[in-house]
Amino acid sequence: MKQLTKEEAIAFCDNEGWKGWTSKQIAEFQLEQDRICIPMDVFCKAIQETLGRPVFTHEFAFRDRLKAELHGEAQPPTFEEIVSLIPEEKRIIIFKEGGEK
Repeated sequence: MKQLTKEEAIAFCDNEGWKGWTSKQIAEFQLEQDRICIPMDVFCKAIQETLGRPVFTHEFAFRDRLKAELHGEAQPPTFEEIVSLIPEEKRIIIFKEGGEK
């Protein structure tokens, strides 16, 4: 896939040509691009809908893992695997008992 230049990525985003795309099309396109070409909130929603699970912010640093999962070449990671992507010295995890009310 052709990589968009900075100027092309900005124009693509501003022109909103992605608005008629499915969530899968948005996820596939943006995962292949080195630059953000689709608003991040739209991309996040699309990839979560496509993968059928929450995608944590730090997972976007590992595009190859997300691409493999998207293409059915890898199973969704466990919560422990997702957490292990964060360097141990930077981890702070807070668990809330009882869920939201």
